[in-house]
Amino acid sequence: MRPLPLLMGLMLFAGCHPETGGRVQPAVDSMLRRGIGGEPSSLDPGVAADTFSYEVIRDLYEGLAAESADGQIVPGVAASWSVDQTGTEYTFNLRHDAMWSNGRPVRAQDFIVAWQRVIDPKHASPLAEFLRPIAHAAEIISGQLAPGQLGVRAPRDDLLVVQLKQPAPYFLQLLTHTATFPIYSEQAAGAHTKEQWVSNGPYVLTSWVPSGNLHLTKNSRYWDANAVQIHDVEYVPITDENAELLQYRAGQLDVTHTIPSSALPVLRSERPNEMLVAPYLGTVYYSINLHATTYSQNAKLRQALAMAIDRRRLQAAILVFGQTPAYGFVPPGTWNYDQQLWEWSSDSDNDRVAQARALYSAAGYTVRKPLHLRCLISDGSAIKATAIAIAAMWRETLGVDTELISEEYRVFLSSRKDTSRWDVARLSWTADYNDAGNFLEVFRSNSPDNDPGYINPRYDSLLDAAASMPDAIRRKAILEEAERLMLSEYPIIPIYFYSSKRLIKPYVKGAQTNPLNRLYSKDLQIESGRT
Repeated sequence: MRPLPLLMGLMLFAGCHPETGGRVQPAVDSMLRRGIGGEPSSLDPGVAADTFSYEVIRDLYEGLAAESADGQIVPGVAASWSVDQTGTEYTFNLRHDAMWSNGRPVRAQDFIVAWQRVIDPKHASPLAEFLRPIAHAAEIISGQLAPGQLGVRAPRDDLLVVQLKQPAPYFLQLLTHTATFPIYSEQAAGAHTKEQWVSNGPYVLTSWVPSGNLHLTKNSRYWDANAVQIHDVEYVPITDENAELLQYRAGQLDVTHTIPSSALPVLRSERPNEMLVAPYLGTVYYSINLHATTYSQNAKLRQALAMAIDRRRLQAAILVFGQTPAYGFVPPGTWNYDQQLWEWSSDSDNDRVAQARALYSAAGYTVRKPLHLRCLISDGSAIKATAIAIAAMWRETLGVDTELISEEYRVFLSSRKDTSRWDVARLSWTADYNDAGNFLEVFRSNSPDNDPGYINPRYDSLLDAAASMPDAIRRKAILEEAERLMLSEYPIIPIYFYSSKRLIKPYVKGAQTNPLNRLYSKDLQIESGRT
């Protein structure tokens, strides 16, 4: 998922009271306290576009399809579905016991209303692109058609038919993204109140104090409520990862959002069984500013910068949580995809350095005439440590003079769009769904996330071909060709693939690794006698 602006969406306040009808029975233990890396921007699934909001929304809402704890697609609001022979028409049979938290049934029309709202240009949702695979979505987004012409229909309250523009093998995975969740009809029209927020997932919001904690309570009307073991969940926004660790040590948190790298040696010794560390589908990369002629006209310079970075040294010294060096953009473990690598990725360090220096010289730079480079990064101790190490490698290997520009996250989100301010920007992409196309679409010519400004009609045509290819094997080959083409032109410099890292108290059970780094509260249990 892209680093998007924290949109100030529908804010909720203390004093929210769901209609529970007095039927909720406390589970074994009443409260799970979860750290979260920042305050959600909104809990409206059609508005929120940041990681912190997503995490809470996945507890509050459920889409047609859901995920098991380890990331497998399972039925959600839809008890079953079928796909026609063309791979473009999906028919979803909704559960008769799927209810909103106020006791009203979840209907097929609730999904239609939610989706039309997301793609309506008047709504200006940053999530509209996620619905582009649906027939007529692209024309609606561009203003050529009305939202009511989206390719979805509800023959009955419990039957939803979705027509895709072309086959999309990842469509069921996409349905686990918050952009596709339903919304209660009155809330879609803006008729929600502070006193009640209606949702259809395993939990319902009971209070949210601005700049404070969020409290969720088990939704007794959730169709699978009997499987939800934890009665209350409290999300605690903490931007400082060291402060979060202190709260965890003090027993004020049961689950952390992350782990400070500096604390790893001690935690490995003191709490090895409380660490959940695993790779997931995300890539950290440096975007090269192709809007500047210094870089757009000099592929040798771009390649030299990529080759001068000793990723194995970064892995040994800084990337201590199992992050792996990246010599391509799409992470290993991506569904139906073979990892693509630069040809020199297996070269010895001596050969790699020699070639980088030769390319740098051929690009017109020397130790006496060095490249002066501005590198934009967001705040964060791990981000800064990696950037300092890379700047040192560029100087040591090539003689590059690097100026590091570190900005607070919200300021950085604005600055990254102003290409007059940077030559290289540190960015990341984490999967919204498990498919290589979700990564490669970032660098399509007209993508809003194409920060380097990479333009190659051949690359775009390959993505188009993959999007219309129903055969999974042939689609895989086309996407792999597209990545090889993009990598050969060096618009970006992949650095490493992500690893999720959390601390979880021993009495919290049920946590599993997930390729999209998702942790659902409904999958967890708390043993009695917590300490």
